[in-house]
Amino acid sequence: MSQPDTAAASDVVDVILRDGRSLRLRPPRREDTDALLAFFAGLSPRSLYQRFHGMPSIRPELVERLLEPDWVERGALLGAFAEDGADEHVVAVASYERLRDPTVAEAAFSVADEYQRRGIGTRLLEQLARRAAEVGIESFLAEVLADNRDMLGVFEAAGYELTRELAGGEVEVRFPIAPTERFEERVDERDHVAVRASLRPFFEPESVAVIGASRRRGSIGGELFRNILAADFQGAAYPVNREGEAVAGVRGYSSVDEIPGELDLAVISLPAALVNDAADVALRRGVRALVVISAGFAEIGSEGVERQEQLLALVRAHGARLIGPNCLGIAVPGRGLNATFAARAAAPGNIGFSSQSGALGLALLEAADSRGLGLSAFVSIGNKADVSSNDLLEWWEDDEETEAILLYVESFGNPRRFGRLARRVARRKPILALKSGTSASGQRAASSHTAALAGSEAAVDALFHQAGVIRAQTLEELIDVATLLSTQPRLAGRSVALVTNAGGLGILAADACDAAGLDLPSLSPETEAALRAFLPAEASVANPVDMLGGATAATYEAAVPLLLADPHVDAAIVLFVPAVSATAEEVAEAVDRAAAASDTAKPVLAVVMTSEGVPDGLRDGPGRVAAFSYPESAARALGRAAERADWLRRPQGTVPELDGIDRAAAEAIVERALASGDDAWLDPADTRDLLLAYGIPLVPERVAETADDAIAAARDLGLPAVVKTATPGAHKTETGGIALDLRDEDAVRAAVDRIGTPVVVQPMLHAGAELLAGIVEDPTFGPLVAFGPGGVLAELIGEASFRIAPLTDVDARELVTTGKAGRLVAGFRGAPPADADALVDLVLRLARLGEDVHALAELDLNPVLALPDRCVAVDARVRARRPDVVVRAKTW
Repeated sequence: MSQPDTAAASDVVDVILRDGRSLRLRPPRREDTDALLAFFAGLSPRSLYQRFHGMPSIRPELVERLLEPDWVERGALLGAFAEDGADEHVVAVASYERLRDPTVAEAAFSVADEYQRRGIGTRLLEQLARRAAEVGIESFLAEVLADNRDMLGVFEAAGYELTRELAGGEVEVRFPIAPTERFEERVDERDHVAVRASLRPFFEPESVAVIGASRRRGSIGGELFRNILAADFQGAAYPVNREGEAVAGVRGYSSVDEIPGELDLAVISLPAALVNDAADVALRRGVRALVVISAGFAEIGSEGVERQEQLLALVRAHGARLIGPNCLGIAVPGRGLNATFAARAAAPGNIGFSSQSGALGLALLEAADSRGLGLSAFVSIGNKADVSSNDLLEWWEDDEETEAILLYVESFGNPRRFGRLARRVARRKPILALKSGTSASGQRAASSHTAALAGSEAAVDALFHQAGVIRAQTLEELIDVATLLSTQPRLAGRSVALVTNAGGLGILAADACDAAGLDLPSLSPETEAALRAFLPAEASVANPVDMLGGATAATYEAAVPLLLADPHVDAAIVLFVPAVSATAEEVAEAVDRAAAASDTAKPVLAVVMTSEGVPDGLRDGPGRVAAFSYPESAARALGRAAERADWLRRPQGTVPELDGIDRAAAEAIVERALASGDDAWLDPADTRDLLLAYGIPLVPERVAETADDAIAAARDLGLPAVVKTATPGAHKTETGGIALDLRDEDAVRAAVDRIGTPVVVQPMLHAGAELLAGIVEDPTFGPLVAFGPGGVLAELIGEASFRIAPLTDVDARELVTTGKAGRLVAGFRGAPPADADALVDLVLRLARLGEDVHALAELDLNPVLALPDRCVAVDARVRARRPDVVVRAKTW
């Protein structure tokens, strides 16, 4: 669920419990007095005593301090379900009171007896702690009766580091509430269990109702219902329409209330204006999974947005989940469920596919069928008002039928959560994504070098790279890579053997492999000798192996196992152009037999170039060979598989602890800069103090108000000197606001006279590679950390790489040591290698700064001089901007 976990963004948070039901959390209002009194009155004597350490009178004074919390001195949340689809039913309350030590608050929790042991207390604790942290509270204290094992269990299970002190019959529990890696892991574990439980009615329904299933042929609802019947759904299917007419010979109902027994899934295909009322009836009936096919919601503008918000509020008030609206539906071929209006049903298989676009989903279904690919599930998420690709990753992670995951994405609701999820799931199953559109960051005017280099897709590329997601650039590439990864064993390396009956085709394939970052190794002498034993003397047994135009199916069947057995080979691409010596179908069958006969787990790709396309023997075969129409397609797909193999071999890394960080000082500097407006460039003094607060190495400097002051500063710092304008945010090179290598006092005075005061004076540093490091805030993805070649040609050279904060030590080292910047760091053209460890530390500190100080819009260190024993930033520009709403906390 896409609700922000921050009070600034929303007073209402919906969380999912371990049984899959969602619970609404919100601050208690004045009008909740009676509901809260009823809640406490409904507690058992034991629960009431454990909460208050006594038996209080149930009267308004008991709940007064829970109402209208200010969050600074006191905070409170209540948890409520909808009761019979009507008023909220309060089932839990949590609160804190700030103590004399302003960094500590005392917390207390109560959960209705009948709702205990469902994870409600833990979810309340997560949210209460996040809100308390936003107002500067660092630790919670709780006085718990020693026999209250349930409450002690809540604290233990949450993932915080606890300290306990037993005094009499009470246990004083203390714990810091700042999120730690252990805490986030526990939250992710709870999310995983809860989300999977909430999605089960979609993927494993025993009964489905189609609301709006007309008997009229051609209607969306009617055809969708017929698709369910045609797929041989294993459960019960019910058509619902206004007249209660039968559809396709199945008894119809005028309302879901008339349907007997339990109802797991309801699919709604009605005019938009009727959807919410129909959803309300279904939810009151007990349905926990809704798929809304209908359009006319957020995609049409403000009226539709309001309608969608009302629909989502209904769903969440009843603790249910929603796919859509404005979607194609859901299909689970293995269970015979095809609740879509697609013309073609997906074949069962091992690929889970999610599409944000219904039309593109249809295109992909057609393309998958043409390549013989089957699906474990297809979900069209449409407007993704509730269920998103994040939720689907949770489901497919443990789904035994799913071995690869395909995503078509147009936008991200919560990319940070996606990154954490995908990073975990991708280590077990490949994730392929096709992302269209541009991020909002691309619409922003870029003022710094870092922002100018952060193109519209830089954040998406960084997200996918860090999470191990394979990004396809086209629909064709998505299907190609899916064909490979869903049928072939994991690639061990980048060494490829080519075998062909046409030399020119082999050359094209070799070029394509080189472009894809693949290697063509020399074959072992044993392999060459074995090939020579049955190939013509004119054939080439070097890689690529050219068996000449007379090669038969038997020739291919003999050659392929030899190549796969070669210890220098990680994969084989088999190429064939039809000739009189063999047909495409004969060769396809031979290659498939050869792959089956090999005892090596290596990918085999076949390119059979015929006017009929991929031969049936490969497309409909057992999947031992991945078939392609062109060598470029095969090489590109194998290159993507190699990227995944590289990522899997890469250590996962950790986010390191950094010393010398003064977050409070940094936040105060930025807040001071924004005192007179919501957008400001920091002056040189504040810029320097901000960077020093995070331990970022800087060249010594002085701000001078007069020429005489500048000369004195140059004398103290040492000549030759550099003089720069002190105007906040100025592009110094473009405006002529910098003078370099000033060797005497006259030169310093002349530079000051030309540039104008105030100026910044620094000593001139000559050695070291010039690099760029920086931060740019993306409104969707958060802080992006940049690293690349620097100096005045930074934007012309380009090649800056980006990563999304927070960075692990592995992320930071990869930024520093790869690409063009990595070549400079390693020592380019005889230059001594730079101090890579110092640069890694610099990048990590920038990432931490971007994470901690939310109002940093852009930060540019250019150049950073990379020296053999250290690094130092010699110029810095920082822009602060007050965000409208900052949403950085973990969300559904």
